[in-house]
Amino acid sequence: MDTLLLLTIIIVFLALAFDFINGFHDTANAIATSVSTKALKPRHAIIMAAIMNFVGAMTFTGVAKTITKDIVDPFTLPNGSYVIMAALLAAIIWNLLTWYYGIPSSSSHALIGSIAGAAIAAAGFGSIKWEGFLKIIQALIFSPIIAFLIGFIVYSIFKVVFKNNNLTKTNQRFRTIQIATAALQSYTHGTNDAQKAMGIITLALIANGYTTSNDIAIWVQFSCAVAMGLGTSIGGWKIIKTVGGKIMKIRPINGVAADLTGAFIIFGATLIHMPVSTTHVISSSILGVGASHRVKGVKWGTAQRMLITWFITLPISATLAGLIYLAINFLF
Repeated sequence: MDTLLLLTIIIVFLALAFDFINGFHDTANAIATSVSTKALKPRHAIIMAAIMNFVGAMTFTGVAKTITKDIVDPFTLPNGSYVIMAALLAAIIWNLLTWYYGIPSSSSHALIGSIAGAAIAAAGFGSIKWEGFLKIIQALIFSPIIAFLIGFIVYSIFKVVFKNNNLTKTNQRFRTIQIATAALQSYTHGTNDAQKAMGIITLALIANGYTTSNDIAIWVQFSCAVAMGLGTSIGGWKIIKTVGGKIMKIRPINGVAADLTGAFIIFGATLIHMPVSTTHVISSSILGVGASHRVKGVKWGTAQRMLITWFITLPISATLAGLIYLAINFLF
């Protein structure tokens, strides 16, 4: 078999593995609130999330094109196969580590940091398309902040509108509504997160000369959608436990406010073709709702751990990818 073809097949496999891991690592966030409030049984929530992630992944490709063309130039990237392989391996390793310890870290931060780190190791800082890269970083930084603020505002509105309602009946109604909001959040997750692996595969196809367009092939879109759907079906129970209970005690009305906020931010980012961290958006939405409900009711220690992970994921994944690239380049 031709070496270039073999490398491309390995990259496609690794990209689908990343997408699969992303499914059980990140999608847990989309259903965590509905599981914690018992609006959905865990098995039903996971099946629903898997289906909605698949549908979301098959709907859009704009974020994938951003990943393909805005971080590095796929047409001039030296040792493109090794760079992409190192980036995927680093992102997978970081995702598995944070999943094992139940830390809601960002697959997006890990992947984007890894691409940059491997490219810098291969061709220096000039290999990065800084304008596009910094736009992506801005989206990753500001989206959780906006999610926190909107979550705070949405729940503040809910408190005013439903202040005279019977609490038990209100929560029963919102438990039903939460089924729909969890489905919506799972769908928006698919519209953004699944596209990152699509972008990586397309980047490899261009770098290896199998295509000259950044348009996403239907087989790439479909295979990534399936991989994420299957990953979701496995479930990320440790992260569900962290997001669903260790940030705050979530009631149905809190869950609906957080779900709507998260879905709004993620889908808005998808429409402007920007990759965001669904993990941090959803977690920040819950933090915003919690702060609006009762500041002392938020477990800020968990929030602090998440914030630290938010800051360290990019540099760690970039460094790890750079080291893996150097190792691959040395060995082969």
